[in-house]
Amino acid sequence: MPTRLVGPAEITRIGLGWGAFVVLLLIHPILDPPAPPVTLILALAGIVAVVLICAFGVVKQAEALAHRLGDPYGSLVLTLSIVLIEVVLIAAVMLGPGDHTTIARDSVMAVSMIILNLVIGLCLLVGGLRHGGLRHNRVGTTAYLTMLIVLSVLAFGLPAAIGTDGAYTTGQEIPIVVLTLAVYVFFLFQQMGPRAVDFTEPDAAASARVDAGTHTPIGEVLREHRREIITRLALLVFTVVPIVLLSHDMAALLDDGLGRLGAPPALAGVLIAAIVFLPESITSVRAALAGEAQRVSNLCHGALVSTVGLTIPAVLIIGMFTGQTVVLAETPADMLLLGATLVLSVATFASKKATAMHGAAHLVMFAAYVLVLFS
Repeated sequence: MPTRLVGPAEITRIGLGWGAFVVLLLIHPILDPPAPPVTLILALAGIVAVVLICAFGVVKQAEALAHRLGDPYGSLVLTLSIVLIEVVLIAAVMLGPGDHTTIARDSVMAVSMIILNLVIGLCLLVGGLRHGGLRHNRVGTTAYLTMLIVLSVLAFGLPAAIGTDGAYTTGQEIPIVVLTLAVYVFFLFQQMGPRAVDFTEPDAAASARVDAGTHTPIGEVLREHRREIITRLALLVFTVVPIVLLSHDMAALLDDGLGRLGAPPALAGVLIAAIVFLPESITSVRAALAGEAQRVSNLCHGALVSTVGLTIPAVLIIGMFTGQTVVLAETPADMLLLGATLVLSVATFASKKATAMHGAAHLVMFAAYVLVLFS
């Protein structure tokens, strides 16, 4: 049992993150657009610095939990912590003033391109160059991709085909919410229960199947290490929340700065999504360098499954109760990129080993997405 779970570094990171958030609230009038260029640059640089410091703290706790709980439970802790906070913030934006008809669509699309192409591409590139190829558990990875295809069709494809002006009607929203939540909950139940071994590293999965009798049940691990797990989980959440809050406060600053540069407004959403998922991205790259391909899949594919599976029902329910229109249908260019990305993902993880060449292909797809943003 660790002798010191909460040290000066952990306290400093949490204090720095929440302190920066409080400072932003106090100086908000100074940062209202159009803010002076120097003030804008300093504020953005300060936020990015704080986010990076907090992100490494999140990574530390996430890796400790992953070691203690094992996969897929360890990866789920980090994934659900970030995704749930992100969903709550998107919901808060929808419940606030202003027109936010496409916020869910734009946010989830940005997250999809970042996770499926940028993060996974980088992981496969660096992991492939170091190890020659990364072996993953094809049963688990295929389950993730199956879910992503189904959820993407329900979220972005059907509204364009059967909806009105890119949005579901009320009569269509109810079955879509039920179907999305049902398949997501069933997937989580399978992942954490009878099919948990499918989401472990290939060698570990083989050992677990051969010698299942010596495998420590997750319930026993939770009872034996309850204090450590609860403490690390609390540290992770208290360090993650400022990252997400700061990134959304930074949105107005980015809109102001990018507007002066003539950059497309959608670029701000991409940058925000990248910052929100920074801890998960760092953890994924570290896992790839260590040769843990299935952990990369658990973190990246798992995060996206949870993002789509929770965000879409949440915004549709809010839309029904508030009377807001929720536009989910994607533009033809983005729909093409999303479809091509899913096909590429299936091709990449259909092989026994994912290589640096696969990673390069995913990075090219992300570059194409950026090109679409500026078109």
